[in-house]
Amino acid sequence: MEHMKEIIEKCPVCEDENLLEHYQLKDYFLSQEKFTIQKCSACGFKLTNPRPTKESIVSYYKSEDYISHSNKSKGLFASLYKLARYINLSSKYSIISKNINIGKALDIGSGTGHFLNYLKNKQWEVQGIEPDKDASNFARENFNLQIDAESKISEFKDDSFDLITMWHVLEHVHDLNRRLTELEHIIKPEGMIILALPNPESYDANYYVKYWAAYDVPRHLYHFTKKDVLSLAKKHNFIVEKIYPMRLDAFYVSLLSEKYLGKKYGFIRAFLVALRSNFKSSSKNPNTSSLIYILRPNRA
Repeated sequence: MEHMKEIIEKCPVCEDENLLEHYQLKDYFLSQEKFTIQKCSACGFKLTNPRPTKESIVSYYKSEDYISHSNKSKGLFASLYKLARYINLSSKYSIISKNINIGKALDIGSGTGHFLNYLKNKQWEVQGIEPDKDASNFARENFNLQIDAESKISEFKDDSFDLITMWHVLEHVHDLNRRLTELEHIIKPEGMIILALPNPESYDANYYVKYWAAYDVPRHLYHFTKKDVLSLAKKHNFIVEKIYPMRLDAFYVSLLSEKYLGKKYGFIRAFLVALRSNFKSSSKNPNTSSLIYILRPNRA
């Protein structure tokens, strides 16, 4: 696959221009191309660089196996994903209901709309943003949801939403700082932003290293540690109020990582690695395969 690529000249977090090669990784999911993850020498932030342009990256999602945007996928991985999605919906809502009252919610990267539909059934006023036409059409036709294109974000009025969610989405956004600036404007002063992100400091990430499925180059443009999220939050006038573990992700990510390794009976090891990854995470210091960050505006 030959695609247009772009080079990031400076770190999106600290603006330092000294970016050094950290890993060479293969896109095991689709293209089998090799991509470079660079690391900022000043703050340590990791990013995929060079990367496909916003226009050319679309083809790296063109697979029914990209199941966050597809409801047609079949097989073990798709079945596990859909089971995890079902369990995660109640888990996500539990976190939301503990931290904020019912209001108006925006889900950016709303996919096939299952999460928004769950919120709607809990009496939330909901709206979605989804660039994938097939996924957004599915959400409209099956759940009668209002789903807009990504360009709509810049058109919202200030203080429009009580809740903004991005479930495994921020790592896909080309203009990271612009997106966070947009969120600054459209979240209400007492509102809440939820970011769910892969955690490259988890046990399973360190176990699988270059085969860790959640690096997912080139679709994942950034690879956020807790320190990175704290730095970006401060830069854009947010406070990271809480961090929650996402324990189910370790099982799915480990299973996919074993598939990339090509190991026989890898599902047994994947299960054990995921268990250990979750065991090594505590409520006081969550460090699971993925983490949920609760951000609040800091407009003092």
